Amino acid sequence: MSVAGFKKQFYKASQMVSEKVGGAEGTKLDEDFKDLEKRADVTSKAVVDVISKTSEYLQPNPASRAKLTMLNTVSKIRGQVKSPGYPQAEGLLGESMAKFGREIGEDTNFGGALVDVGESMKRLAEVKDSLDIDVKQNFIDPLQAVVDKDIKDIQHHLKKLEGRRLDYDYKKKRQGKIPDEELRSALEKFHESKEMAESSMHNLLETDVEQVSQMASLVESQLQYHKQAVQVLEELTDKLRERVNEAQSRPRREYTPKPKPSFDYGEPEHSNGGYSPTANSPSYSSEECKIQVPFSLSLSNTFLSFPVPASEPCAKAMYDFEPENEGELGFREGDIITLTNRIDENWFEGTLRGQSGFFPNNYVEVVVPL
Repeated sequence: MSVAGFKKQFYKASQMVSEKVGGAEGTKLDEDFKDLEKRADVTSKAVVDVISKTSEYLQPNPASRAKLTMLNTVSKIRGQVKSPGYPQAEGLLGESMAKFGREIGEDTNFGGALVDVGESMKRLAEVKDSLDIDVKQNFIDPLQAVVDKDIKDIQHHLKKLEGRRLDYDYKKKRQGKIPDEELRSALEKFHESKEMAESSMHNLLETDVEQVSQMASLVESQLQYHKQAVQVLEELTDKLRERVNEAQSRPRREYTPKPKPSFDYGEPEHSNGGYSPTANSPSYSSEECKIQVPFSLSLSNTFLSFPVPASEPCAKAMYDFEPENEGELGFREGDIITLTNRIDENWFEGTLRGQSGFFPNNYVEVVVPL
């Protein structure tokens, strides 16, 4: 820093201290400028807050927004041009329905209905993706450009104006000790910064046409989304109504129990007279959140062992989940996870194979609730 620059910083610091501590009065800005500054400040805060709330509107789940931010950062690091979109809840629900509908069988009424609804949900997710893209391109991005350029320019000019005001006030108080030329130069720079700050704030407040056009784009995108969603849901309603009518017109089948197998009570070799369970006796595994607890009942020196359900909360993984952040718990489809805590409405904490961590609840089906 040059000597002149150092002196200027010293002047500004001295003037600020004298105003804050000593109660000295600085140069007052006119009321028109103050009103302009106030309106520009409110507009700046509105733009920043609307951008944030629009992102929440597109993706209400904070965990998904955080995950998307991380994925976008990784994509930029890897040099990928196309970043992943928001994970749509409709798409996740559609995948689950379609998968289990095919497992149940599309030839059954319930399985076919699951597939129909699942495919429609995936179409709704695609429509929601289109809404996200339109809103981002035609609403969020233009507002973000205002934040990155216009609002930053205003902040820069106001900061520079305050610095030059402090420099001018310091020199004005020491008039006679400071050369007149230096005082005159400080005053000119103060007025120059004031004009630039006024101009930048005026330009922001005069962009009403662009801002209203961006609002119109947001509403048009929402309207298009809801029209397409209504079309998808109306088509799905017709399909489901046909399935209901078909199911109601089909005669109900009565349940006919199978003949009971006869028991051979003959005394087997090496038997002590007790009951011997057959090879077809049901067994329970820990994978179904059940454990074998030896509950003994003595009948003529014979002990029976009954499976007792565990009271420990657990959930079954519906999909594979790959941990992407520190502290997340990875698992595979079909794994049984012991639940230890519910973090919020979207995340569980649990243990699996000696590992602990948290995971999204839409990847699992709760078997024994917390």
